[in-house]
Amino acid sequence: MSTTTRLIHAEINTVWDVLTDGWSYPLWVVGAARVRDVDDTWPAPGARIHHSVGSWPLLLDDTTSVVAVELEERLELTAGGWPAGSASVVITTSRRGGATSVSITEDATSGPGLLVPAPVRHLGIGWRNIETLRRLALLAERRPARVVTATTA
Repeated sequence: MSTTTRLIHAEINTVWDVLTDGWSYPLWVVGAARVRDVDDTWPAPGARIHHSVGSWPLLLDDTTSVVAVELEERLELTAGGWPAGSASVVITTSRRGGATSVSITEDATSGPGLLVPAPVRHLGIGWRNIETLRRLALLAERRPARVVTATTA
């Protein structure tokens, strides 16, 4: 497994606003070119993002599905990325004052990606996830913070 961590200078709920917006997926996930559809129940377990990977004109349709979710703590996904295969992806978050520590742990679970020796595979995944977290940070750090107010009856 490859784990990459970054401190994002945004509140945890703002980071999760990006993570739970399935339509923003190709903006921060390296390799995802476009989203074709997002299940209405995203990010509930079993929900899927229907995306394409690659670059035009060589786009392949695939999906990423939620395995488990604990809002503002953990999002576990099965990411499709043929022709490389599928991967297990676990995104964890924790508060660090007014910032958020985000970690991505990932490894191939099926397909030709498993033929790549683990040290080489993990190096490539790590490099990709450095950029993935950089993109996530750019989105979250520039998103207006959600204001939570109490209402009285």
